[in-house]
Amino acid sequence: MRKTKYVTIEGDKETNRDVGKTFQITEMPASQAERWAFRVFQALARSGVDVPDHLAGSGMAGMAMMGLKTLANTPFHEAVDLLDEMFSCIKIVRDRSHPDMAFDMMEEDVEEVSTRAILRTEVFELHTGFSMAGVRQSLTSTPAIAPQD
Repeated sequence: MRKTKYVTIEGDKETNRDVGKTFQITEMPASQAERWAFRVFQALARSGVDVPDHLAGSGMAGMAMMGLKTLANTPFHEAVDLLDEMFSCIKIVRDRSHPDMAFDMMEEDVEEVSTRAILRTEVFELHTGFSMAGVRQSLTSTPAIAPQD
């Protein structure tokens, strides 16, 4: 059974029109996720990014190691298709009392660019099991080692 998670956009309604909206993210089938990751690796290689051999054939697990930001290195025309495909596994929950009733999204369902970024991160994390926030936290919370005398 594919993993599913629900994401509710939080923040200030005065500065974010998407606050309170809930989205359902469902994991891509394994074959689709594998093809998606392979296309990312191909696009990266064509754009000159050094993709280690051991990661190139490792699908979403390899993407987890390289991180979502690597998509920024791909040519725009290739990245658009990859970014659009990420959104194919997101639906909107119009009635939060019935989260199991999710609908295909329409363009007007997401009004803020920041919401799109949140949803992309959530899609990536669902597929890879790799939390971007967790990595950031571990990097910032690691205590400095005091020099020894």
